[in-house]
Amino acid sequence: MVKRVVVAFDSFKGSLSAREANSAFARGLRDVAPDVDVISVPLSDGGEGFAECVDGERVEVEVSDPLGRRTVAHYTLRGDTAIIALASASGLTLLAAEERKPLVASTYGTGELVIDAARRGCRKILLGLGGSATNDGGAGLLRALGFRFMNDAGEELTTTIDILERTTYIIGDVSALGDVELAVAVDVDNPLCGARGAAEVYARQKGASEDGVLRLERAMQRFAAVVARHVGADHSAEYGMGAAGGAAFGLRTLLAACPTSGIELILGAVGFDALLRDACLVVTGEGRVDAQTTMGKAPSGVLHHAQHANVPCVAVGGSVTPCAELDAAGFAAIYAATPATMPLADAMQCDTATANLRDIGRSIARKYVL
Repeated sequence: MVKRVVVAFDSFKGSLSAREANSAFARGLRDVAPDVDVISVPLSDGGEGFAECVDGERVEVEVSDPLGRRTVAHYTLRGDTAIIALASASGLTLLAAEERKPLVASTYGTGELVIDAARRGCRKILLGLGGSATNDGGAGLLRALGFRFMNDAGEELTTTIDILERTTYIIGDVSALGDVELAVAVDVDNPLCGARGAAEVYARQKGASEDGVLRLERAMQRFAAVVARHVGADHSAEYGMGAAGGAAFGLRTLLAACPTSGIELILGAVGFDALLRDACLVVTGEGRVDAQTTMGKAPSGVLHHAQHANVPCVAVGGSVTPCAELDAAGFAAIYAATPATMPLADAMQCDTATANLRDIGRSIARKYVL
């Protein structure tokens, strides 16, 4: 009897798209088990590749990158719906390591994509919030839509840290997008502030120093209080408010766009549960598998569905950081594709990452498919 394996990777950021990762791993499976039935499901939980998970017309727009430089970003247009990945205009991969400045970086360019889609007559915009270079609480995006953040002297604030630290009142309301429906997909479940908040968990990888993390945390707490006064409620502790450096918070509070799980949205759209029928194994993964993987990322969503279908689920990361959260998650096994002795710069090369995933595919095929 031919065995079925469902392969459902997110992208390996900076190395492989989700489709490329799936293809490399599937080749490894077939090297060992040529007759295996491989079902390839490229995924995104809201970050890179989110717009590519749905077929449609690619629309390119000149916008601001996270540091305000002009660049070309894109989204997918399908009928009267636009599928936009924040990472396209405001993503971490748009910046070199030395350019990462979360006290400065802004989501303004993503707002420009939203405006473009609305001007094209879209009635619904689906916005994925993963992979950001920012920690601006969504203020840049909201500024692009016409919101104004003012200090106590009545002066408009325009830079990220100034907005977070010095805003005393806000001009603008939920009418900014008119009757366009905005759906927000998040890839994490973190609140806005605190030990699991946007600054403490994610700002370091976006270039913040330890002092910068503390400053951003205090600034975000202050900003949340100002927004709460403006809208009459405090939403900062809700599900996913810390996504994309707090962009989910700004959208939830000032545009009334409640976030939903990006991976659940995509799995539903592709009919993932039906694909699990008669499968002997599910393999999922992303560039880095660590504690954050369990916080609403694509592999955790895949695992949940596999467990419900009683199909073993294996995770593969370019790198793996063992932790209690992963131990408790319930994966049948977790593999690092990159050999321990291989330098990161080498592992990130497309050809090398492809070869490493193919090798892991062979190993997993020998254990689970033969």
